[in-house]
Formats: sequence, structure tokens, C-alpha cells
Amino acid sequence: MTSSQDLFAEIADERRQFADLLAGLSPEQLATPSLCGSWTVQEVGGHLIMPMVTPAPKVLATIVVKRSFDRANESLSRRVGRRPAAEIAATLRQRATSRFTPPGHGPTAPLTDLLIHGQDVRRPLGISREFSELRLRAALDFLASPKARIGFVSPKKIAGLRFVATDLDWTAGDGATVEGPGEALLMAYTGRRAGLADLRGEGVATLRERL
Repeated sequence: MTSSQDLFAEIADERRQFADLLAGLSPEQLATPSLCGSWTVQEVGGHLIMPMVTPAPKVLATIVVKRSFDRANESLSRRVGRRPAAEIAATLRQRATSRFTPPGHGPTAPLTDLLIHGQDVRRPLGISREFSELRLRAALDFLASPKARIGFVSPKKIAGLRFVATDLDWTAGDGATVEGPGEALLMAYTGRRAGLADLRGEGVATLRERL
């Protein structure tokens, strides 16, 4: 089993990779809609540094005002996303070793968040990447766990489906098969339709209807 220390090292490297990506984008690319709701590419960057630069009392006060963690996260991330892309990238590098984790979660949660949001940005921009098997497996294991039902995965969308990765030895769930690259499974688990074209199996039609 991978230790927490090793996972935090993987997280730090993912943050630096995202910083390098963000710093190299044009204004048009930064304004491109991401796969994450209505956020632009730059606002996704803002989301990734929001917990690092926003005081906890501010977060709590915004949750109270917005009456929802999700709405508070949306608002605060957009606000931070207005910072210059170079500043967002610099913050990611400076705070790469931050050990912040969402309440009740360990390092697999922020690692998974980074992988997903990285693809939220790269896919619309047509940018490919190679995935570390360690990181991809850790993220998939997390998404298949009960802990991911809060904030990451909708149980109704994956119920009765068996997910099988074709590029690593990984399977989860029971029922109609959905198989394909681990990255596409990562996107499907978290409600992104963008990876559906890379999946096959008798469960894909059901999954497509649910996403």
C-alpha cells in the first residue's frame, strides 16, 4: 500500500505539472470552458488554490451566506480565478507540498481532485498526457470507495455497473460491464461525458443515459 507521505509527494508533482500547464496557455486558452460546470480553464486553476489562499473563517462565512458548500466553493473559486494565471501558477508551485485535505478525507481525495481537474482542462484544449499508474490506481480506488460518495461520485449513476480498466489491472463494481482506459473511467465516475467515446461494454448505454 502506498504511504501518505508518498501520496503527498505525488500530489506535489501534480500541482507543479498543472502550474507548468497553466503558465504556458494563451489568454484564449485560459478563457476556454472546462469540463467542470461553467468554470473556465483559468477558474479551474483558481479552484485548485482556493483552499490554500482563503482563510477558513472566510470559507465558513461564505458557506453560511450561500447555504451550500458547493455554491460557496463555486463563488470563492471564481473569485480566486480572477487572479492572473501567472499568479495562480506561482501559488501552485509555492504551495505544492501543502497537506490540506478535505474534512474526513486523506491524501487520495486531493490527488483525485487534481487528476480530474487536470483532465477538465486538458481535454477541451486537446492536450494529452501520460498517467502514472500509481496515481491513476489510487484515484480509481478512491472513487470506488464509499468515501467518494460525498463530493465526488453519485451512487445512482454507477449503480449496477462493473468498471474495468484496460490499461491497468483494476476492476470495481458488479453488473453490466463498462471498460476502457483508466482515465476515461476516472471521468465517467465523476459524471463527465467526455470520456464516454473511449468506453465500451454493455453498460455504456446505461451510463450514458445517467450522465
